[in-house]
Amino acid sequence: MNDDERATRVAEVIRKTAVLTLPGMDTIEVKTELPYGEGGTFDLYGAATGAPAPTVVFVYGFPDPRFAQGLRNMGAYRSWGRLLAASHMNAIAYSYRDPVADLATLLGYLRANASSLGIDASRMGLWAASGNVPTALHLLMTQPPRAFRAAALLYGYMLEVPEAAAQFGIAAPARGRSIDELPPTLPLFIARAGKDATPGLNASLDAFVAAALGRDLPVTLLNQAGAPHSFDLFEDSEASRASIRTILRFLHEHLAQ
Repeated sequence: MNDDERATRVAEVIRKTAVLTLPGMDTIEVKTELPYGEGGTFDLYGAATGAPAPTVVFVYGFPDPRFAQGLRNMGAYRSWGRLLAASHMNAIAYSYRDPVADLATLLGYLRANASSLGIDASRMGLWAASGNVPTALHLLMTQPPRAFRAAALLYGYMLEVPEAAAQFGIAAPARGRSIDELPPTLPLFIARAGKDATPGLNASLDAFVAAALGRDLPVTLLNQAGAPHSFDLFEDSEASRASIRTILRFLHEHLAQ
């Protein structure tokens, strides 16, 4: 792939949105550039329930400053934020400098200001995909055991990030940690792309699932057979739309209780 082809591919990835649409998602109120911490900002996709709502926080795990400011503006997060809000859950997307420290600061701010933001701090969940998943797992291991009700992890590297993935600049804060450090009762949803060609990704995911099942953790696995990486964006099919609905339903069922 030459430089022009790479630039075209990057632009396509930035624009891509989820292949599912839901009624009302285009009219969701989005409060943007809300401040937190030392210079951080976040966007709040509001569930408009009329009461403090369960809230899903997107997790980002790329230290590169270009990602730190731009990930939340990608079509993937804009569309998933609206999908979550249309499913009666708030969604939080944010800027950051340090993917681990700033996320912890953001969560502290959200909990301290939950009432004014329309957030039910007792019903929070995580959503992470691809190279962002190791940061989400680290967070689950280092926050209080009942800090989150559920987490959805989509086609991601897990605890071990292979050297082949280093070229992508993925943070690996959970490297060397044990699956035993995860909260033992936390429901996890893991989406697997059956034909994911990302180097070492499905090997990392499959090893994690095997270990989780061996410890009888509450794991729900969805394998979309024949699907590529980021199938929710790049495979416009009924199977992809069904998978997205399943993820939304999982989060709502566990956060709405």
